[in-house]
Amino acid sequence: MSSPEQHTDVAIIGAGPVGLFAIFECGMLRMKCHVIDALDMVGGQCAALYPEKPIYDIPGYPSIDAADLIDRLSEQCASFGPIFHLGQQVTGLTPAEGGRWLVETSTGTRINARAVIVAAGVGAFGPNRPPLDGLEQFEGKSVHYLVRRRLDYAGKRVVIAGGGDSAVDWAISLAEVAEKIMVVHRRPKFRAAPESVARMDQLTREGRIEMVVPYQLSGLEGADGQLTGVRVATLDGEEKVLDADVLLPFFGLAMNLGPIAEWGLDLEKHHIRIDQATCATSAPGIFAIGDIATYPGKLKLILTGFAEAASAAHSAFPLVHPGEVLHFEYSTTKGVPGAA
Repeated sequence: MSSPEQHTDVAIIGAGPVGLFAIFECGMLRMKCHVIDALDMVGGQCAALYPEKPIYDIPGYPSIDAADLIDRLSEQCASFGPIFHLGQQVTGLTPAEGGRWLVETSTGTRINARAVIVAAGVGAFGPNRPPLDGLEQFEGKSVHYLVRRRLDYAGKRVVIAGGGDSAVDWAISLAEVAEKIMVVHRRPKFRAAPESVARMDQLTREGRIEMVVPYQLSGLEGADGQLTGVRVATLDGEEKVLDADVLLPFFGLAMNLGPIAEWGLDLEKHHIRIDQATCATSAPGIFAIGDIATYPGKLKLILTGFAEAASAAHSAFPLVHPGEVLHFEYSTTKGVPGAA
């Protein structure tokens, strides 16, 4: 049996930083929002993958942790009373009467909206898992694909596998709290910011990080979900065991559009093609912003997504308030509607 439809002005798909700012921009234009996200919390990748990682290119903040940014954005949009549907994936997006759209989710939620803003980041994402026998019994217990709290690793022997930014950054960060950090990579060269690699090299010389190169993961040892060791091997088959409590494999994310690919929108290389000025997609009433959206010269920055959120909200206004003339005003002039 289908759930009754919930009506709103704008349905926002994605509760990452750009989706949260879209709530604020819509609220400033007197448009109510329902927000859907497959994660069970707001914040998108910022919250799920790197909550304690500093972000340096947010205007007004020389440095702000991802989790703190999400807290600020949540506070900023809270006065507009958004309704969140978390832990739900959008499975259907179909036309409804009167030029509206029906959004359906994996839990049966049905949202009838005048406009839809897709702020789905990279779409569905998950970690690239190493092909190791028995991996499943350790996942979520002593094998983790993200770091939620640094202090969870205090006093532990941690093996980090990978050669990108995440591997390097977390090796540096966790070296401050862990008993031992071992970095496993198949070659000496790392694909990370030069200053970060230099810092990791310095910590290696100081004995705070052990480089296990050129090796790759070959097996796990332990029982009942708790690791005791990580087996590594060279390309020539030389193998050894690293005594360890935790394994952090950072091999990037497997990304795909998921159900978005079936919505009939114009796509370009797994992104939604939009008009840069309005953020409109090929379907009237549907807009896309943030990393999921593309146009010539697009910069994949959070601040770019913030600007797109404002553009999409202004583009949606005449659909929600037909016949009403929108007189642009700065927030310094009109303040925040409904705020104390």
